[in-house]
Amino acid sequence: MPRPPPRRLTESKQSVPHFCLSVDCKMDALLALRSQANQGGAVKLSVNDFIVRAAALALREVPEVNVSWHDDAIEYHAGADISVAVATDGGLVTPIVRDADVKPLSAIAAEIVELAGRAKVSRLKPEEFTGGSLTVSNLGMYGISQFAAIINPPQAAILAVGAAERRPVVGENGELVAATVMTVTLSADHRAVNGAVGARWLAALRTLIENPVRILL
Repeated sequence: MPRPPPRRLTESKQSVPHFCLSVDCKMDALLALRSQANQGGAVKLSVNDFIVRAAALALREVPEVNVSWHDDAIEYHAGADISVAVATDGGLVTPIVRDADVKPLSAIAAEIVELAGRAKVSRLKPEEFTGGSLTVSNLGMYGISQFAAIINPPQAAILAVGAAERRPVVGENGELVAATVMTVTLSADHRAVNGAVGARWLAALRTLIENPVRILL
């Protein structure tokens, strides 16, 4: 089964003008909502499921990021199709959750489990990993606090997700309090997405993550 080969990603890093933007997201409300949603639910939701749908909803809010770069034109995508990076014995595979902005979280969760399972045994169809609007790469489960991922062309952006960690933050009244914080980093192709647009997309994503009820709607 084809996958992004090392040479292609090497060429991406060498030829694509990457720039990276990072934001910290407070996760306490999302984790509480996830815990409540998983009580007695048939499908267990992961933090990554919330992030995938939030990324798709942010693409709807900032469609200038929902693009791919081609040498002769910028392609604008109608649907918010999120590629999910899956590590397999044969390398990295990126199956796609199509129209993630309109699917309920339970459907996204079930689809990711099913796609990842088939990816690990090389049973994905070409159309299930070809295309996509933006990739989500999550290394938080490995304890990685923050990283910058390499863009998977022709996509113009990839979101790197770190671990949700307890950190000291400044509260509303200026006091130091503990909160669960996750750092996310957007790597974008400057030919298709400029810094201001990338910043608006990250702001939209953070707003959704910190107000997770909106992700359920």
